Amino acid sequence: MRKLRWVPLAVLGLGVVEFAVFWGVSRLIGIGATLLLAIGLMLLGAFLLRKEGLSAWRRLREARLAGQARGDQAVDGVVGLIAALLLIIPGLLTAAVGLLLLIPPVRRLARGRVRAATEKRIPASAANSVFGPRRVRVSTPHDPHHQPHPAPPPAAGRPGPTEVIEGEIVD
Repeated sequence: MRKLRWVPLAVLGLGVVEFAVFWGVSRLIGIGATLLLAIGLMLLGAFLLRKEGLSAWRRLREARLAGQARGDQAVDGVVGLIAALLLIIPGLLTAAVGLLLLIPPVRRLARGRVRAATEKRIPASAANSVFGPRRVRVSTPHDPHHQPHPAPPPAAGRPGPTEVIEGEIVD
């Protein structure tokens, strides 16, 4: 709850910064062109909100019908909807952030951050059902000066040194 105390102040700060950016851009290109730019970006956001929403719904439905985990499609949809909402908010700075979220590498980065934040906040069993089993790559550090000892032959029923064991981590 402590973090929520700062929300009104953050919104006020964002409003001040947006006004300063709007004023600066209007000094460069004129007030009429700045207003048209802001309105055009808001209309683009409204269009993208509908498009991203329908696209996310379709991807979620297809993943459900295919029996796949639906978390990645949901996270991608959330990032697209956030981009559209940032474009709808009146302001050039929020619109610029929204436009950045539409660029595939930036969107991929944001999608990874949203997924990581979501996985931290939900139990591991729920994360497995939402995102599917986690993939973990385990490797051992190799010292270039260290000479490995010959491995003993594997005991009956135990894996040898070249076998790979795939598994799922359950918390």
